[in-house]
Amino acid sequence: MSYAAYVFDAYGTLFDVHAAVRRHAEAIGPDGQAFSELWRAKQLEYSWVRSLMGAYADFWQLTEQALDYAFERFPSADPKLKKPLLDAYWKLDCYPEVPAVLRGLKERGARIAILSNGSPAMLASAVKNAALDIIIDDVFSVDTVRTFKTAPAVYDLVTTTYRLYPRAVSFQSSNRWDIAGATRFGFRTVWINRADMPDEYKDHGPSLILPSLESLQFGI
Repeated sequence: MSYAAYVFDAYGTLFDVHAAVRRHAEAIGPDGQAFSELWRAKQLEYSWVRSLMGAYADFWQLTEQALDYAFERFPSADPKLKKPLLDAYWKLDCYPEVPAVLRGLKERGARIAILSNGSPAMLASAVKNAALDIIIDDVFSVDTVRTFKTAPAVYDLVTTTYRLYPRAVSFQSSNRWDIAGATRFGFRTVWINRADMPDEYKDHGPSLILPSLESLQFGI
């Protein structure tokens, strides 16, 4: 079945959030993987807490704050790496299958968009660095509504702009909590379970679970 729009989460779905730390893995040392995982976990945690408090700060600020916390938790990592790591985050690698998948969906006549917690500047940089700017039609940032996923107002950015019912949108994310929010909103949801994680939020299950985005180009 084809959909009028295929909308993708950005970080962890199109772009590898751990690519920044991998580029500096030798300098960071043996705690690199744990450091990267904590950086990501706190980045997300801060977005949820700020949404609940009604105290919005853009995702770049939260990314920097989360990195500061990771340095405090892992004193083996040199704080002088802060600037190189933040610089690297502006140019994260996209997953290998992404360009071909997006191009294939676009060739079938679907709109291709990103819906992300990322700030407009962060997303513009990532999209351009991965040469996806010639494929993606629209980039929706939560900055417009000044709250983070899983607030319904975030998902409504797509349906209001495109004048579509939620069921006409296929939404893809690697974040299970994001899939839960999008499912509740009414999107057709595809969980990209890259890490083969156990399912959760089972009362808001995805329409489909895939190990990568690759199968999407076959119209599933």
